[in-house]
Amino acid sequence: MRYFTTRYTSLEGPLAGPGPAMFGTESSLSMFLNTLTPKFYVALTGTSSLISGLILIFEWWYFRKYGTSFIEQVSVSHLRPLLGGVDSSTPSTSNTSNGEADSNRQSVSECKVWRNPLNLFRGAEYNRYTWVTGREPLTYYDMNLSAQDHQTFFTCDSDHLRPADAIMQKAWRERNPQARISAAHEALELEDCATAFILLAEEEATTIMEAERLFKQALKAGDGCYRRSQQLQHHGAQYEAQHRRDTNVLVYIKRRLAMCSRKLGRTREAVKMMRDLCVFQLMKEFPLLSMFNIHENLLESLLELQNYADVQAVLAKYDDISLPKSATICYTAALLKARAVSDKFSPEAASRRGLSTAEMNAVEAIHRAVEFNPHVPKYLLEMKSLILPPEHILKRGDSEAIAYAFFHLQHWKRVEGALNLLHCTWEGTFRMIPYPLEKGHLFYPYPICTETADRELLPTVFHEVSVYPKKELPFFILFTAGLCSFTAMLALLTHQFPELMGVFAKAFLSTLFAPLNFIMEKVESILPSSLWHQLTRI
Repeated sequence: MRYFTTRYTSLEGPLAGPGPAMFGTESSLSMFLNTLTPKFYVALTGTSSLISGLILIFEWWYFRKYGTSFIEQVSVSHLRPLLGGVDSSTPSTSNTSNGEADSNRQSVSECKVWRNPLNLFRGAEYNRYTWVTGREPLTYYDMNLSAQDHQTFFTCDSDHLRPADAIMQKAWRERNPQARISAAHEALELEDCATAFILLAEEEATTIMEAERLFKQALKAGDGCYRRSQQLQHHGAQYEAQHRRDTNVLVYIKRRLAMCSRKLGRTREAVKMMRDLCVFQLMKEFPLLSMFNIHENLLESLLELQNYADVQAVLAKYDDISLPKSATICYTAALLKARAVSDKFSPEAASRRGLSTAEMNAVEAIHRAVEFNPHVPKYLLEMKSLILPPEHILKRGDSEAIAYAFFHLQHWKRVEGALNLLHCTWEGTFRMIPYPLEKGHLFYPYPICTETADRELLPTVFHEVSVYPKKELPFFILFTAGLCSFTAMLALLTHQFPELMGVFAKAFLSTLFAPLNFIMEKVESILPSSLWHQLTRI
């Protein structure tokens, strides 16, 4: 640097003009770097490390909560349109928007939330858990969905004609549980109201026996309303809506009574009631009845009785390609096929002689079930702790896996060797599924929206939501982690070895500016001196 400055300042003539102007800045920069103390480098690297560390902490928190990088999301959502990523004037905009709308509709249909067929009683089970542990097992989103279901099942436009039903119509909209219970008692003072008994059985009863007693009273009142509305259903749209509501009420009561019998140990009685409900559901053509999925209650009760022939008969009716699948359907089918070979299955023997036809069928059934819901095996194998199932589930999601394993783990344990077979074979499913899951193997591709919905349905305060496929850390988290570590190491080395790090810093800067000096020399030798003088003036 000093050599170049001396040479050009000693020249005379036209070339003497640009020398001091061009290299004066370099001399000032060199003088500034020479005057910097090691404390400055420590402060600079320490500040850089602190800022990158704060960014890293925020990025990690945002990724853990929302499953995506904040910087990446802002870049895609806000910076890409500003940089011209989307041209609104092109004629393909309408086609693009239509495609996005179709994909949005597809994601919404994939992430449809269903009512849990085996949901627990809020007063006798969920509230008792809260009293014992102090934890809330249900999220606000889950309870809000239940409130919407109750309004759909138990109300109609003609409720204002009956005072008790009018009170209950307001009660189902109440957010405060005590207000709902008070409204139910108020309705019962006017008449025997089936929906008022339902609310008290669900929320006020503290035991299953008390809930069963209230449901029996609800059945008596609901059966009378059903018979009266059945005779008038063809007299107009209003009477038809009333009959549809009374049908929903009657089916709901009988289903909950069957669940009470199952919980109280009267499993054969529960099976009989559930069979009658399945026949009744097939006879009626009301679409809301299919939301109850009573056949899943029936499957669980038959497994408790170890009546595997009847379980197979139910599966033959509902495990059809044209009917929606569930974890209960797929994993029960896998359990039945595993039962035929699991007691004698040995992975060492199978590796030597190969799988028999029955073993191959069992393994394929397990692979099919795992592809449908990959979260279930960890709960069945007790690799992850169970919590109380929510009132609503997302098919193929973690919420459905919890609901299935909560009730069916005992049935897998009862079949000798079934969990061992599952343990040996379930991970092989992921070698058969195309990556990155743009295509399914036996089912549609795994939806990408399950994590968001499950976080709304499950209490994430004390439960870690299972995520599939496992998300890799975003680039910006890795980048900020590396930057934070590098700058922190520089700050530490500069503080410990200030003179040595100062030499390294100067050498690094000299090396960094060497290409620039070389380019400036070449440009000066090529351009005329007068033109270069004018440029330096500018």
